[in-house]
Amino acid sequence: MPLRSMTGYAQVRGQANDLSFALSLKSVNHRFLDLHFRLPSDTDALEMKLRRLLKEKMVRGHVEVTLSLEYSGAGVLALNRDLIAGYVQAFRVAAREFGISGDPDLNVALRMPGAMDSGKARSGEELDAAVIACVEEALQRLNQMREEEGRGIERELRERMMHLREAAGGIEVHRSAILRTYADRLQSRMREMFGAQIDKDRILQEAAVLVDRSDIQEELVRLNTHIDHFVGLLGQDGEVGKKMDFLLQEMNREANTLLSKTSGLAGEALKITEAGLLMKSEIEKSREQVQNVE
Repeated sequence: MPLRSMTGYAQVRGQANDLSFALSLKSVNHRFLDLHFRLPSDTDALEMKLRRLLKEKMVRGHVEVTLSLEYSGAGVLALNRDLIAGYVQAFRVAAREFGISGDPDLNVALRMPGAMDSGKARSGEELDAAVIACVEEALQRLNQMREEEGRGIERELRERMMHLREAAGGIEVHRSAILRTYADRLQSRMREMFGAQIDKDRILQEAAVLVDRSDIQEELVRLNTHIDHFVGLLGQDGEVGKKMDFLLQEMNREANTLLSKTSGLAGEALKITEAGLLMKSEIEKSREQVQNVE
């Protein structure tokens, strides 16, 4: 299964006797699976069925499920007399209590949910079965769009990881410059303090100690390991977005440690700082993309 984005939209249409309906699924990124339903009244049982089904098929994302009904044929609309009577009575009670003159507005009453009905139950077994039968098609269309966007995200992430590898390789090349930089700095300071009588071997020993404390080899090894793991996730099935985000956090930590260990260096060693900043930029751009990966 290719990498999936969490952003997508799909709509399918169906029929249940003289009742036509449109079922739409719209998803955007979210840390968890967050289902929101916009269904007609008296469809609570259908909502529960849809919720169970979508939880089985989807992993992450803010998903809006919308069902709209449209009656066809020559069905006669019926007035919900109890609902309209309740509206009229409540209007008159409020008018007397607050001393307001006026009559109930029939246009307002008829726009109330459930005021008009075709006389047939909306949430019957036939409608439920027809809608459930269309869910699989809607999910297939939704996933096609999410996979198409996912392919674009995957291409960009692979390119970002390639840039990170190149930056890490460049840092490895310039590691030897750290020893020379520390040696030159230490020699300059010791001349200021003790004059020209300086033991060069002692300088090299002190510089070696500093380099050992500031060595970035471990950070480079861990960084390359994280990159390998990340690229491996790009070809895996299932929920990988959270794992990718965690790995990018770890990469950013290694880049920060690397920069802190090499701060203040001059000359050729400055290229390590430049490469480290480039790495942080690539990691941040990758994190922006991963936020939308399922």
